[in-house]
Amino acid sequence: MKSVLGLFIFLGTQLLAQQKIVVDQKGKGNFTTIQGAINSLSDSAAIPRVIYIKNGIYNEKLYIEKSNIIFEGQSMEKTIITSAIARDEWRCMHNNDWGVATINVDANDITLINLTVTNTYGRDAKEKTILCSLDTSVTKQKKIRKDGHQMALRTMNATRLKAIHCHFTAYGGDTVSPWNVENGYWFFKDCIMEGGVDFYCPRGWAWAENCTFISLSGPAAIWHDGSKNKEAKTVLKNCTFKGYDGFLLGRYHRDAQFFLLHCRFAKNMKDSAIYRVPTSNTLQWGDRVYYFDCKRDGGNDYAWYKDNLPANLSEKDITINWLFENKWHPLKQTVELNK
Repeated sequence: MKSVLGLFIFLGTQLLAQQKIVVDQKGKGNFTTIQGAINSLSDSAAIPRVIYIKNGIYNEKLYIEKSNIIFEGQSMEKTIITSAIARDEWRCMHNNDWGVATINVDANDITLINLTVTNTYGRDAKEKTILCSLDTSVTKQKKIRKDGHQMALRTMNATRLKAIHCHFTAYGGDTVSPWNVENGYWFFKDCIMEGGVDFYCPRGWAWAENCTFISLSGPAAIWHDGSKNKEAKTVLKNCTFKGYDGFLLGRYHRDAQFFLLHCRFAKNMKDSAIYRVPTSNTLQWGDRVYYFDCKRDGGNDYAWYKDNLPANLSEKDITINWLFENKWHPLKQTVELNK
């Protein structure tokens, strides 16, 4: 890929080119750590700040609390941000999820480009049982599993985040967790995501295009929570799904709304539709799982993903502007960032 299209903000009639803050482990930039570059910035800005990260393995857990930042890696394959965190262990010592992921976001208008973000806990660690003071059991003992929740990306109160040409990977569940069910807007393009159960699990409004999803374990690849707004939905367009023999596509246990368009499924995907998990939650709007022009590679198509868009909606109507109700335009202007 000769150059990666990054995202810029269009103000008036001018594209404002930004000076890049360079992170280089070898000391040939402004900072040697990504967190150091973040900490150098003001809390917010009218135009985006660009942090350019040179190739290297950055053993960092990032806390992003400053808005309007573009994180641009030199190359997706060689710019790697990595940490090892088990969410279940973290929650034994903390009352919330702030810090459970390799990249923790509590800021708006964050863009990730050309990065690999990994949580290696399930690949590096052994299963163990620990004393967990916050556990609800009588014994206060908690088993920390290799395939438990392991987040590469987790948002808190953020409302807008986009990722282009990024690889998010973990061995366990909830790898990519953009969570803000009331007003979260998420955009993913040309990304790879892999992990265990519900490893892509947006809450709110989400768009994923030309992405590859790889199931390593667990009873579902994708999940959605749109329980706070009837119009919230997750759209997956031109996406590819593959994984272990008999992997399952998706599930939900809160009000959800799925649209899968022009998606391709590996031959070894199980003949099992996106399903509702038995739950005590009250679902207000019924089962809303829609498909259009989805195909299974090298095998007969399953009946459950035949075209079934709502009668008043055509495939051409399903656009980024439609999803985000013209409130957010993540691709309004693009320029080449890494010239």
